[in-house]
Amino acid sequence: MNNDAPQQPPRPTEIRRMPNPHKKLTLVLFALAAFVILFFAVASPGDLLGKADMVGYAVCHRIPERSFFLGDRPFPLCARCTGTFLGVLLGLTAMLLLRRKFVSRLPPPSVLAALVLFIGFWGFDGLNSYMTFFPNAPHLYEPRNWLRMTTGLLNGLALIILTWPIFNFTLWRNPAREPSIRSLWELLALLPLVPLLVLAVHSGWNPLLYALALLSGVGVMVMLVIINSMIAALVLGREGYARTWLQALPVLVIGSALAILQVTAMDLLRAYLTAKYGLPF
Repeated sequence: MNNDAPQQPPRPTEIRRMPNPHKKLTLVLFALAAFVILFFAVASPGDLLGKADMVGYAVCHRIPERSFFLGDRPFPLCARCTGTFLGVLLGLTAMLLLRRKFVSRLPPPSVLAALVLFIGFWGFDGLNSYMTFFPNAPHLYEPRNWLRMTTGLLNGLALIILTWPIFNFTLWRNPAREPSIRSLWELLALLPLVPLLVLAVHSGWNPLLYALALLSGVGVMVMLVIINSMIAALVLGREGYARTWLQALPVLVIGSALAILQVTAMDLLRAYLTAKYGLPF
């Protein structure tokens, strides 16, 4: 078994049912998916930041007043979405460094409660910010981009901490039977990185801003690939199938291609609606 594949052989009571994957269909879809990925890498317009703009255009309103800027160019995502998808990468990096690569259990109740609060802060701040679109609508405080990014970061941490074990349970035949975050203290240890990332965006140092702008687009694709890979595994009957990365590769490649097609379709739909109905962005 590949040393990087999940864990030791299961005890008899832990063995999951071996699915019967659709081998020919998987092979055809794998080949098509590889072509889609290669075509996107080579033929999609723009440089790396242009590709990040394409991703951001698919999922975010990108209102300039609610976005950070790299020189005179807005980030690919608004401040809130920038925080959310940088938070996804922050949480995923932390779990990988903590050797939680193949975890398949949700965190304990105390951590889940904190994650619900994180998502609640994000939703409340978003609602308060949304109310400012209406001149006479009440709102509790004046929105700020640094606050949008902060609540976004908390939301992104919550999303990946909850999604990662579900993804592993779906993909691997014998995932690690432990939580993504073991205790509230582990979660709290990540929080000092949140203001550091906010300060990094406000630093004004272009190389750092460029990296963060690109990483925000990467965070979007990471979440889309995770979600679409789970869908591909379920549709192809390969849930709980992979023992090695080689066995997982078809699902991951198909999930990546689906994410690219999803972004492309959303871009085209948004461009059509903008041209047809004169949407403001």
